Amino acid sequence: MKLNKDEIKKALETISVAGEGQNMVESGALQNIVTFGDEVVVDLKLSTPALHIKKRAEVDVMKAIHEHVYNKAKVEVKITVEAPQNKSNVNEIKGKPIPGIQNIIAVASGKGGVGKSTVTANLAVSLSKMGFKVGLLDADIYGPSGPIMFDVANEKPLSVKKDGKSKMKPIENYGVKLLSIGFFTKPDQAVIWRGPMAAKALNQMIFDADWGELDFLLVDLPPGTGDIHLSIMQSMPITGSVIVSTPQNVALADAKKAVSMFQQESINVPVLGICENMAYFTPAELPDHKYYIFGEKGAKYLSEDIGVPFLGEIPLVQSLRESGDVGRPAALQEGTPLSDSFTELTRNTVQQVVSRNKNLPPTEAIKITTMAGCSAVKNK
Repeated sequence: MKLNKDEIKKALETISVAGEGQNMVESGALQNIVTFGDEVVVDLKLSTPALHIKKRAEVDVMKAIHEHVYNKAKVEVKITVEAPQNKSNVNEIKGKPIPGIQNIIAVASGKGGVGKSTVTANLAVSLSKMGFKVGLLDADIYGPSGPIMFDVANEKPLSVKKDGKSKMKPIENYGVKLLSIGFFTKPDQAVIWRGPMAAKALNQMIFDADWGELDFLLVDLPPGTGDIHLSIMQSMPITGSVIVSTPQNVALADAKKAVSMFQQESINVPVLGICENMAYFTPAELPDHKYYIFGEKGAKYLSEDIGVPFLGEIPLVQSLRESGDVGRPAALQEGTPLSDSFTELTRNTVQQVVSRNKNLPPTEAIKITTMAGCSAVKNK
């Protein structure tokens, strides 16, 4: 069988690199097509070093050729991808790593009210149930909910001596170490701080705490893409991020912005995947029925469109709200569909962390490079 390069090229015009508007040929990503008997070699050159973009491009090329040109059984497709390397900067102030903490996972959402803190709390509990050493930093300065969700709202972190220095000892419950600004304010007290004050408080909870040895430190970020997010990513190297969204279009639009924030060249934090919360509602009296109140599989489709892994879906269940209100995360309830959903989410997240650590170098904290009296956000 003679392979036709023009047909292959035409097939590649039907797909695009995630994040770019033009197709793979128009954008210049396609460098060369070589055929050897029943083998096709496609050379690509991408403008981003992100691993998930590279993997998505490889899968899309293979599918396009097999679906539009040659059957998978008849033709073997090989793909080579060239991507730019991150450039290092000079005169940088680098964020400090936290001794003893192996992985730092930022949990974010572009929009408030999508259940980000609920997902973070249950993800932390599920990780602990799997045998990992887990910490949770409630970085939502203006709306801390960690103390209530872990039933420790009346607790206060103690001061302990560590290597001759005074450190905060995180509050621990359900196998998770927790620090939150909520421990240092009254329940009815609003936190009215400017960005620098909030950043200083966060730095104290990060670096002046005795976290000990942790496999995972989850950081529950506030909604949006603002000053607190930059402060966190500037303070410490984030292993990866998890984006939480509901299926509705309003939430998805903001979730896409959150993904874009982490993928900015100046930030470059790997996005481990997207979690769909409030995916569907199943009434107790109709256990076989699913009602897609906020839309069906919107976050899953978004993850496919932008080339980001889909981590799982969490149903809209009354007991999930109740468990958060009473401070006993739903993931603790063994054998329930809700607990199983969080277990799947957690397994997929761990799998993505393992893949990320295997294929990418350690993330470095964002640096501040001073240029002619002004500062610019940079990343090595």
